[in-house]
Amino acid sequence: MRLIKRIFWTVLSLALLLSAVSGWWVLTPMSLSTPTVDLSIEPQTPVRGIAQAVADAGVDVQPVVLYAFFRASGQSRKLRAGSYELSQGNTPLDLLRKLSRGEESLKAISLIDGWTFRQFRAALAKAEGLKHDTQGLNDDALMAKLGMPGVAPEGRFFPDTYTYGKGTSELHVMERAAKAMNKQLAAAWKLRGPNIQLKTPEEALVLASIVEKETGRESDRTTISRVFHNRLAVGMPLQTDPTVIYGMFDNFDGNLRRADLRTDHPWNTYTRKGLPPTPIAMPGRNALKAAVQPAASNALYFVAKGDGTSYFSATLDEHNAAVNRYQRKASGQ
Repeated sequence: MRLIKRIFWTVLSLALLLSAVSGWWVLTPMSLSTPTVDLSIEPQTPVRGIAQAVADAGVDVQPVVLYAFFRASGQSRKLRAGSYELSQGNTPLDLLRKLSRGEESLKAISLIDGWTFRQFRAALAKAEGLKHDTQGLNDDALMAKLGMPGVAPEGRFFPDTYTYGKGTSELHVMERAAKAMNKQLAAAWKLRGPNIQLKTPEEALVLASIVEKETGRESDRTTISRVFHNRLAVGMPLQTDPTVIYGMFDNFDGNLRRADLRTDHPWNTYTRKGLPPTPIAMPGRNALKAAVQPAASNALYFVAKGDGTSYFSATLDEHNAAVNRYQRKASGQ
């Protein structure tokens, strides 16, 4: 009987000691090889593999001990794949919480309303943590990989902020932005007004991109859209400088000259009537809506007033007077 009691108290003492030691260990900051450690867990990695990945990433921990802790916690089946960042001071318990809650270390890239596809690709190339796997692809090959072969890339990506984990493919970000634009364009098209000159969502996308580039003040957006609708209705060229500049590509030096307006190319809306063949930028949500819901106006012209707003005119004489007034004011004459 005494032997049984002695064994009982010995086992109990060891259990309490083990509990105290393990409790101390899970709350003790882990030693990291660098101030921060990036941890990447691939999908379907087993618990033992996760423990090994933590050690391989630069955390001074015995994988077998970490594995035992994960299993004993009851959370081992909840550990999630993803990209995580560990910092000095993080404990094994902190690590468990990150992995079980999926608290990934996310970065973000912001696409700005009015950006061109070239600017989008440049931003992707500079984005920290992305897997730069599209840099060697030309536009045609890239659009084919995105499931849109033969589609011009300009304007096909929605400007927004997209978060991603370290090692995410550039192609994945592009896919998300393309799906977002398809969704936003479809939603805008459903809201289209009755008196518009657009036959397809693609035409709406083209016009929205022009409205985006022409608008200096949000309050003018729908009226600028109406000007272009009115011009399309009477067969008048759109005569919008941003399309000419876009079609000049690398030849544009920052100054738009009269000779440029007379030089014909597919995006020159001075020499050609109708909409250009592709969008000229990434339109935002408000530009998409303005393109299909223009304001009520008989204006055919507008000119920048120099304060971010525009002056709208229904006749050429009124427009010429406004150009003379506001250009002279802008030049200080």
